[in-house]
Amino acid sequence: MWTGIKRTILGEKIDGKLPARVQAAIARQQIQSEILIAWVQVFIVITFSTLYALSPKTFSADAMFAPVPYALLVYGLFTLLRLALAYWGKVPAWFIALSVIADMALLMFLIWSFHIQYQQPPSFYLKAPTLLYVFIFIALRALRFEATYVLLAGASAAIGWLILLGYAVHLDGGMAQITRDYVEFTMSHKILLGAEFDKVISIIVVTLIVALVIVRARRLLINSVAQASAAEDLSRFFSPEIAAQITHSESWIEPGTGEGREAAILHCDLQGFTKLSMERPANEVISLLAEYQSRMVPVIQKHGGTIDKFLGDGILATFGAAVPTDHYAADCLRAMEDLDKEAAAWSKERMEGGEDPMTVRFVSAVGPIIFGAVGDSSRLEYTVIGEPVNLAAKLDKHAKDEKATGVTTRDMLELAREQGYAPQTRLELREGRHVDGVSGTVDLAIFRA
Repeated sequence: MWTGIKRTILGEKIDGKLPARVQAAIARQQIQSEILIAWVQVFIVITFSTLYALSPKTFSADAMFAPVPYALLVYGLFTLLRLALAYWGKVPAWFIALSVIADMALLMFLIWSFHIQYQQPPSFYLKAPTLLYVFIFIALRALRFEATYVLLAGASAAIGWLILLGYAVHLDGGMAQITRDYVEFTMSHKILLGAEFDKVISIIVVTLIVALVIVRARRLLINSVAQASAAEDLSRFFSPEIAAQITHSESWIEPGTGEGREAAILHCDLQGFTKLSMERPANEVISLLAEYQSRMVPVIQKHGGTIDKFLGDGILATFGAAVPTDHYAADCLRAMEDLDKEAAAWSKERMEGGEDPMTVRFVSAVGPIIFGAVGDSSRLEYTVIGEPVNLAAKLDKHAKDEKATGVTTRDMLELAREQGYAPQTRLELREGRHVDGVSGTVDLAIFRA
């Protein structure tokens, strides 16, 4: 029962439900926290050593010994070891717990050493303001976002102070030092038990508050890492622009919401793929498709295009739909030119490797489209709808007829030129072409190598 409660309180139960990659991301955050904590501990060692070296020594020369330098030396070596392990990423849980106890042990030892160095009764050290460093060590453990170590730090501090209190009360007639007079307590070495218990209560309450904050913050950390991982996954299944729209949407995305805008549509098609897919083994077909897409997609994205969907061997891309621009047509035609070059290079590499050459055709159109989410509440998809989408699909037949690797409309060519496009390939105009499903005729521009 306690184990279940502990896991729920400390966030371990939540972690167990996360995918391994998300837990790995959280583990990387923990390693960075350990490095930060180790450096803070190095700073504390340097600070304590500097203060001890610069502070005037008021204890007499015949005092027993000065234990502070030895304690700082041991703690300093322990801290350097911890720093090395943190950078190595190999800090076991038991070592972290030992480090927490070592922090408090060092502090309590330094406080205890005051009555020896200054040859005063043990009650002398109970008034040392050095106890305030306890809260620094407790807060230091919050950097790891694990309440376990915060609770351990607070418990170590409370137990340590009770031990010092017990030592002061029971050593050399310490019982006689107990008083109930607050004024006498403040003006002498007398012990006011209520004041000491107040210190312990303060340590415990602060520890519990910090631990509660850590539990809440840890949940936020887990959610943040999980969402970041989900966004990374989304960018693999969607284009980066669509993933950004999904993850940064200010309201819940509902089907049937869309926006009208001007955009360019690009369609890529692998010639002869349907026949090839019926003749070749499944693994070979999928491998060819992956190779083809890996060559085409980066070129499209380089020119600002967004992959709308993969249609078997077809790739539907948009320019200016997901992210509106004022040079969408020019970007699309520049992409077509580079895609043609990339396809030719790919086909040449296949031939040199003893494989069949592949031909890719590219067609494009421009005009008003609707960009939005379609589907139902359980399955949504961002897509584009409009005449340019249908026209681009119909132009593939004309690319076959013309034996061309690229076809666009004259309207798109003229708009692209207005947007700064300067053709790098030879273009041939075909006027008055009839396109299935389109009323009237369409003037086409044919890309020639």
